[in-house]
Amino acid sequence: MSCRLFFPVSVLSVALCVNLSACSPQTAQNQATTGDTDNLKMLYWQAPTILNPHLATGFKDFDAARIVYEPLASYDQNDQLIPFLAAEIPTVENGGIAKDGKSVTWKLKQNVKWADGEPFTAEDVVFTYDFISNPDVASASLEYYSTIEKVEAIDDYTVKITFKDVNPGWSVPFTGQNGMILPEHIFAEYNGANIREAPANQKPIGTGPYQVVEFKPGDIIIYEPNSNYWDEGKPYFNRIELKGGGDAVSAARAVLQTGDADYAYNLQVEANILKQLEAAGKGKVVTNFGPYVERIMINFTAPNQATADGERSSVKFPHPFLSDQKVRQAFNLAVDRDTISNQLYGPTGRPSSQLLVAPKIYKSDQITSEFNLEKAANLLDEAGWKDSNSNGIRDQNGVEMQVVFQTSVNPVRQKTQEIVKQALESIGVGVELKSIDASVFFSGDPANTDTLNHFYADLQMFNTGNDSPDPQAHMKWWTCEEIAQKSNNWQKPNYGRYCNPKYDQLWQQASTELDPNKRAELFQQMDELLQADIAVIPIVDRANTQGVSNRLTGVEPSPWDANTWDIKNWQHSTP
Repeated sequence: MSCRLFFPVSVLSVALCVNLSACSPQTAQNQATTGDTDNLKMLYWQAPTILNPHLATGFKDFDAARIVYEPLASYDQNDQLIPFLAAEIPTVENGGIAKDGKSVTWKLKQNVKWADGEPFTAEDVVFTYDFISNPDVASASLEYYSTIEKVEAIDDYTVKITFKDVNPGWSVPFTGQNGMILPEHIFAEYNGANIREAPANQKPIGTGPYQVVEFKPGDIIIYEPNSNYWDEGKPYFNRIELKGGGDAVSAARAVLQTGDADYAYNLQVEANILKQLEAAGKGKVVTNFGPYVERIMINFTAPNQATADGERSSVKFPHPFLSDQKVRQAFNLAVDRDTISNQLYGPTGRPSSQLLVAPKIYKSDQITSEFNLEKAANLLDEAGWKDSNSNGIRDQNGVEMQVVFQTSVNPVRQKTQEIVKQALESIGVGVELKSIDASVFFSGDPANTDTLNHFYADLQMFNTGNDSPDPQAHMKWWTCEEIAQKSNNWQKPNYGRYCNPKYDQLWQQASTELDPNKRAELFQQMDELLQADIAVIPIVDRANTQGVSNRLTGVEPSPWDANTWDIKNWQHSTP
């Protein structure tokens, strides 16, 4: 959903070693139909850990799964909806979109097969909905389907989606990286609490251009062409090696400077270093500004207080000081967005104090920010937090204003942490920094308490945004019913446990408003309310930044889907 940090970390690191394997016999047999006989070498310093997109929370996992799975359709870089498994895009004119706005009917491509040869039909779409909506599965993508009343297979190649009410966001379900269709015949026996045991979480069977032949979570994925792929003449590579681990600088170097790899994911690297590496001439930095904002999440619950059954960050226990709006306002005033953006991101980031930055129709012009440590300190004084024991940290009623600030391991994020820590400490807040390996932090694993879902800290930082030009599903993240907690396996996206009935009311209004201008105003009001409440602290409007070798062509990134959404078109240029 990507997703998707200031220990002194050196940005100079040892180049990542990519283990190149020889082509298998099956690969050799496919060479005649795939065109280009080369391998595609991809580096993901945030290593994928699961290949079921409806259990994933990290962009790294969406990217890896999107090579195998496909949605009905997806939005391209021009915000145009284009078909994948759908035969056409529904409209009112072709009868696909109901005039009352309460249903949509999709026509599917015929003669599409899963990689194992089984036919793809409307029943697979119905099953995918049943799977996602099953509470025992605890799907991470449930909010994208919450407006649905039922999904029906009219025939083998026609699917009708009926909504609970008028739904202007009809294109959200089954599109983009949250819309990937799962095979019923593979997952039917795992449609429940046993889903984490499903072999296909690591060895998926999809309709996409490639299939997985080897997967070592957190390490490497080997893909080979899907011999049953529906788009004739594609894909172009005989083998994809997606190597995980290492760090962003090493991945950038391997593509931009040494030419050892073709593609490097999510180059969250200081701007001056990227410029130096790109000067070597082996590749280019591809940036694409879209909806993604690096933000600091605020925990509205107490991370160190536990319920009788051991659940921390429970809604039963409000945070001892971050539940106070004045304290949150002080923290917001202590974030130096300009320094973080200019010094660390350069042309790949812009200071931002709002969450909805794209499309432009939803971007409010009423949201502003300020870096003012004096004003922040005064607010903490007003809230009654003062250093009564002269230890340099404010306190009240025996509680020290000490926070744990966590994020994933990355030099830019660690430097961002340090900037924020220095400012907070200057106004009397104690700060402990915590950095977690990305493969853990973004894993969504219910058994691991270091995930962003559990949020067993006071502050945490990551990057995400609306995955569709329609922000309805993403803005639902901050509604009360989306709070991540033990009862939903920590798979819902309101990790901060923010709850405001006024916000919920605005979201409900927007979810049924058919007038696009009125709807845009409602989403702007939601963003403005989040900022007024300081429900979250946006920092940087981040470009999606990838490293692409000069010989790799066909890469057309979309801000509305996984980076690999168009991988069927990628190929090496002819020398």
